Amino acid sequence: MIRLGILGAGARGSDTYARWALAHPDRTAVAAVADPVAHRRDRLGERAGVAGARRYAHWRDLVADPGGVDAFVVALPDRLHVEAALAAAGTGLPVLLEKPAATTEEDLERLAAAARNLKARIWIGHVMRFQPFWRTIRRLADAGAVGRLVTIRVEENIGFWHFAHSYVRGNWRNLASSSPMVLAKTCHDLDIIRWFAGEPPSTVASTGSLTHFRPEHAPEGAPAYCLDGCPAADSCPFYAPRYYAEALAGTDGWPVALLGDDPSPRGRMDALRRGPYGRCVFHSDNDVVDHQQTVAEFPSGLTAVLSTSAFTGQNTRTVRLTGTAGEIAGNLRTGALEVDLFSPAAAMPDLPEARPGRRFTREPMGHRVFEVHAGPVTAAGEPDHRGHSGGDEALIDAFVTALEEGRDGGAAPDLEASLDSHRMAFAAERSRLDGVTVHWGLT
Repeated sequence: MIRLGILGAGARGSDTYARWALAHPDRTAVAAVADPVAHRRDRLGERAGVAGARRYAHWRDLVADPGGVDAFVVALPDRLHVEAALAAAGTGLPVLLEKPAATTEEDLERLAAAARNLKARIWIGHVMRFQPFWRTIRRLADAGAVGRLVTIRVEENIGFWHFAHSYVRGNWRNLASSSPMVLAKTCHDLDIIRWFAGEPPSTVASTGSLTHFRPEHAPEGAPAYCLDGCPAADSCPFYAPRYYAEALAGTDGWPVALLGDDPSPRGRMDALRRGPYGRCVFHSDNDVVDHQQTVAEFPSGLTAVLSTSAFTGQNTRTVRLTGTAGEIAGNLRTGALEVDLFSPAAAMPDLPEARPGRRFTREPMGHRVFEVHAGPVTAAGEPDHRGHSGGDEALIDAFVTALEEGRDGGAAPDLEASLDSHRMAFAAERSRLDGVTVHWGLT
């Protein structure tokens, strides 16, 4: 039995990590919880059967009293991650740390140096590495199905509603209180690129800006809050009540849960009247970019492009990898992958996490095309996107399994490689702001 100490009882700490623990009582238990908001720590404490004495108002109090805990989960606000992770690692216990690991370059390198000195067992919550979709693509690449990788293109289609929720109205809207969007949102994608490359990049270049969500683009007469009589309510795609009260009327969890503790129709409208999620997207205090393109070149000659945009209808990721023997294209939303093998010598490996689809020959050159589907499905056979398309559960399962088997690192991603995604994000932001190509390892 692995006993977890949960630092932070918000959406990730309570509804992701603790929920998995409670669903696997034969393997895991929540032994202690820390959160400054009393009703959040007590709500989780009651669900998990945590004794009152093991419910702490401050994470430091829990870390200082780790008895009965086998591992820590750090799911605090981003700017507390480094201090909490280092304090938790200082107890000698393993740590599962939510991304981003750090919000500044200085803190990131402080975490890396301390982790090396402590020989700390820190897992970064890069859930995409654990999604069946990306694991299938990695298996194809490792098997040499498409030959030597030459290019990677990842498109992070954030979705107009998701961007407005998280990066205009929400917790990651402002650099002073969070971090650059390329870190807060796309360190997952950069981690996937780094994972496939198998080495740090040699150069990083990036461009992007905050183009649309600015006061000068507000409809004429638009008030500070949507419910204050906005004249553009019928035509604005970001009108808050349409999203939170109408489109998500049947949803009580994320993102509605972030409005407040009352998910009733009246509670939602009350929260939107003066709460942050009811603000006009053109009259908020946001300053992070709403689109960004990042290019990385690796010593092997591989090049990778990450394209990120708020202005997409779908909330998904698409990918295309090209190699010397074929290419792979995929869409995370559908779980569909197309593997086009143009080399007669190329072969498809076994794909245990994928379901086979069509196989056909593409004319006029006659190369072989294989369609497969990778990812969890619902009872109706439709793609299931809960828990980051299976990534959340797979990450926690791997973490707990490693602890059960007594492995120090086990299946954990190499910490330095995991932190490289953050270094790539900081390099991209420097490139964007300064208009220069950043050479790896140089300031």
